[in-house]
Amino acid sequence: MQKLDKLGGLIIDMDGVLWHGNNPIAGLGDFFVTLRELAIPFILATNNASLTQQQYIDKLAAMGVAVSADEILTSSMATATYLAEYIPHDKRRVFVIGEEGLRQPLIDHGFTLTELYQVNQADKGINDQGADLVVSGLDRQLTWDKLATATLNIKAGAQFYATNADTTLPTELGEVMGNGGTLAALAAATGVTAISIGKPEPILYQQALAILGTQAENTIAIGDRLDTDILGAVNAGMRSIMVLTGISSKQDMAKLDYQPTWVMADITEVAQILRNSI
Repeated sequence: MQKLDKLGGLIIDMDGVLWHGNNPIAGLGDFFVTLRELAIPFILATNNASLTQQQYIDKLAAMGVAVSADEILTSSMATATYLAEYIPHDKRRVFVIGEEGLRQPLIDHGFTLTELYQVNQADKGINDQGADLVVSGLDRQLTWDKLATATLNIKAGAQFYATNADTTLPTELGEVMGNGGTLAALAAATGVTAISIGKPEPILYQQALAILGTQAENTIAIGDRLDTDILGAVNAGMRSIMVLTGISSKQDMAKLDYQPTWVMADITEVAQILRNSI
């Protein structure tokens, strides 16, 4: 059986790795028992920006798994942290396409959220109503009005950011449209491409490493998507495990010039190998 060496911590995706929608993947409880018994530090780091940190804690609790707030990092949290670091304090009016999981971290970092059709109109001398930033995350209550307001703000000069660019999201019914579909619509309408913070960009992984206090060399990423989880690990200089319970398959690997370090069936196999490695 293969072993995982130089293991200081894990950065673990959630959708497609731990569950499909509201259905836990087999072996979920034992996987976390293994992490606790072996004292392996971990961060649950997801591109899904729809839920708050507390909502993820509650979701896992309903599945019989207890985690703490400092063990969860969402792309919305990473986006809010990034923007708070790089955006001037006088440019912090934000129009959000997204749910509470995105809105709350922005509020917590001192951003002001604008509402529908609050838009600057330079030709009318109105320059203080609109957004300085448009930030898009997964929004299951997406409307034409939200898309229209985002379009107007971007065309008026607002910077365009995204929590992630995932085109699909795995659910218990199959794959559904992710935030990437919204970004494509807005890019088509405005000619502006969003700056994405989540995987495969290295930013989310780098923030997770900082929380763990580990280095890229001794931390392993676990995910189900080659184009986000695995490519993000490559971009962050990390090793990775791809599990086959989500989006990507072994066949998909043949088309790419990058690869996961290991491929495993599911988190049950990961737990078995962790027990054999420590």
